[in-house]
Amino acid sequence: MGVVVRQSLKGTFVNYIGVVLGIFVQFYIVAKFLDPEVIGLSKVVYEVAFLLSSLALFGSGSTGMRFFPYFKDEKTGNHGFLYYYLLFPIFGVITITLLYLAFRGPIESYFEAKSPLFNQHFYYVIPMLIVLAFWVWAENYANINMRIAVPKAVREIGMRLMMLGIYLAYGFGYIGVTGLIVGFIVCYGVCMVFAGVYSLSVGSRTLKHDWSFITPELRSKVLKYAGFLMLATISGNIIQQMDTFMLAGVKGLYDAGIYTIVIYMAEIVNLPSRNITPISTPLASQAMKDGNIARAQQLYRQVSVHQMLASSVLLLIVWINLDNIYAIIPNGEKFAEGRWAVLFLGLSKVVYGTLNFGNTLISFSKYYYWTLFIALILAAISIITNLHFIPIWGLSGAAFASLITVLVSYAYQQYLVQTKIKTNPFSWAHARILPFLVLLFVANLFIPSLSEVSPLLDVLVRTSIIAVIAFILVYVLKISPQISWFIHTKILRKDPKTLKK
Repeated sequence: MGVVVRQSLKGTFVNYIGVVLGIFVQFYIVAKFLDPEVIGLSKVVYEVAFLLSSLALFGSGSTGMRFFPYFKDEKTGNHGFLYYYLLFPIFGVITITLLYLAFRGPIESYFEAKSPLFNQHFYYVIPMLIVLAFWVWAENYANINMRIAVPKAVREIGMRLMMLGIYLAYGFGYIGVTGLIVGFIVCYGVCMVFAGVYSLSVGSRTLKHDWSFITPELRSKVLKYAGFLMLATISGNIIQQMDTFMLAGVKGLYDAGIYTIVIYMAEIVNLPSRNITPISTPLASQAMKDGNIARAQQLYRQVSVHQMLASSVLLLIVWINLDNIYAIIPNGEKFAEGRWAVLFLGLSKVVYGTLNFGNTLISFSKYYYWTLFIALILAAISIITNLHFIPIWGLSGAAFASLITVLVSYAYQQYLVQTKIKTNPFSWAHARILPFLVLLFVANLFIPSLSEVSPLLDVLVRTSIIAVIAFILVYVLKISPQISWFIHTKILRKDPKTLKK
């Protein structure tokens, strides 16, 4: 886990700098200068472009990760892997763009009644999907070479700094709504270039290739795997974006804008998964290729318990500070409608972080085709639950539908992991997390409120106290051997041999 720890720590450092910057941008600048309808427009345009760009990649992220071990050979430039890998986004972007244009009528018809502003920006989705596709492709190529820190810095810090400039330009009247969307595209384009240059600097840059290396058997495996992932991606992204799309179509861009702030709060809970999973994925690919189930099991349990622990604590911190957050952000009363949506989405992120690595193991095993059946079933569940709950509960209904979908998804997925691969993530460390959270919540009740003096001061004091108590409890309850070792040796400066297991 040495590489995982080093890259994860770097990624975590970058992510939390990005979080601080993102909190300022989203909760102050965006909330102050952008009307919820404009926030909703930017979110829907991005989500449509992101969905299309994901399809345009034709499953190349997981496909490249799974089959890179077959190509890996520094002497030959990895047998032309870069050339073959680059064909995916080039062919995909052309194909998906043509399909998007072909379905212009039905797309505009869906948004016409409640979100006509989207239709006025229909064509801006195309350049956005192009830069998003190649940006993600570059990040995936760096990830294949087990380098995530710099691409994360570009995404979490560089992009947010540029977006800050765009938001301020809009807020002070230098650009309009269309200029805002164009500014987003330019920001993503700059990030794409930086990520691309870096990814090529850490991996093979040669486009030399030899088609004879691609045996009929290997070609069949790659195309079959990519084909299944393509179909699974369609369903998987429908699940992820369905709540936003349906809110925009059923309720309008105003509700979608408020929901955007809710999603950002939930993404704070999802930060641990964004750090640990990417760098652990290549190790999982190698373990599954080698048939090393014991190694896969070890990875699954380590990733699961750390993500469950971290995401649960983050959700608790967000929840106990929610009133303060709404009091701090400009126009907070507009966004307070999403209170319960924060809880539901946050819980879904905890479940996701705890069990999502099982999906990684399935996708790298001979049972990868099950991911398609799972995705298709869950896409149907997502559509049905959103159709039912959004008209009733609005924002909270969309979030509750997402929680139900995630619970059903990962329950079934874990059944497959257990029966097919014979692995599971659960250990006594997971069982200790629930009483750990209860103790933290009880401790919070005894912290005097400083909200009347200053909501920001209350957030800082409350969060700091809970964080200190959390570290002490993790050490005492021995939830994580790795964290306990760090506290014991680096903070307490004690001999590692004196650490009791």
